[in-house]
Amino acid sequence: MIVPSPYASRLEAIPLSRRTEDIAGSTTELWVYGPSDADTTIVLVHGFRGDHHGLEPIVAHLPRYRTIVADLPGFGASTPLDRTHDIDGYSAWLIELVDRVRGPGRTVVLGHSFGSIIVSRALSQGLDVDDIVLVNPIAAPALSGPRGILTRLAVFYYWAPAKMPERLGFAVLKSPLVTRIMSVTMAKTRSRSLRRWIHNQHDLYFGAFSNRQVVLDAFTASISHDVSEYAADNRTRTLLIAADKDDITPVEAQHRLTRKISDSRLVVLTDVGHLVHYEVPQQAAAAIDEFLQSEQDTP
Repeated sequence: MIVPSPYASRLEAIPLSRRTEDIAGSTTELWVYGPSDADTTIVLVHGFRGDHHGLEPIVAHLPRYRTIVADLPGFGASTPLDRTHDIDGYSAWLIELVDRVRGPGRTVVLGHSFGSIIVSRALSQGLDVDDIVLVNPIAAPALSGPRGILTRLAVFYYWAPAKMPERLGFAVLKSPLVTRIMSVTMAKTRSRSLRRWIHNQHDLYFGAFSNRQVVLDAFTASISHDVSEYAADNRTRTLLIAADKDDITPVEAQHRLTRKISDSRLVVLTDVGHLVHYEVPQQAAAAIDEFLQSEQDTP
């Protein structure tokens, strides 16, 4: 069963095309929204175990921009890389992707959650863009977050299937029950209809990964690194969009991260957690639009 998206009408009003790029051994699938002649292209990088659907609500609220959402290699419709799916593998992939899709005007890269780590590592490896947006950035080690015990349980959950026979381990990783527990934990909205849609999104797409090794490698990367590792190398104008109820990274760590990035500003959204892209995409998009327009307005 598919629960209708509350943002569907906005998204359907935006021009859409689909393209495929062969990058680092991955057949990478991309969804390109917005006017082809827009003066700003935004490349969006989704989080762990997600795919392009997760960031479409933000895209729906940024109709004036050319926005490009790819499924990370090994997730969604994109095939795996020809190397380990670690943070360096994904960052090298992102650098090449941005070079392939950049337009004639300004180029912006947005990363959500695990995507924020990939973007930050790519910057340290030479990613050349005009602006960066990090949504729910992983500002500190995941094990030190407000619910570090849940992260430790997650470590066990991903460790155990690695010890099982391939077929059984793959099935455990796709467990609908575990997916629902994760979804219920992360969702903060009190809207029953919105929660129902969020859970349905996770049911539909959270298990869309190519094989057991991909998801295990990516999980290891997601808990072994954080954005603060690469903050000193970030000289690009950066917007951080954090949430006051984020169970993975506390607001205090977001403030510390902002101070480490030389040209950055922080927006903290209230009454929302790690699912900013699902629960309050209109607020995130408004902050992004204001951030990008502020540079254009600068003499």
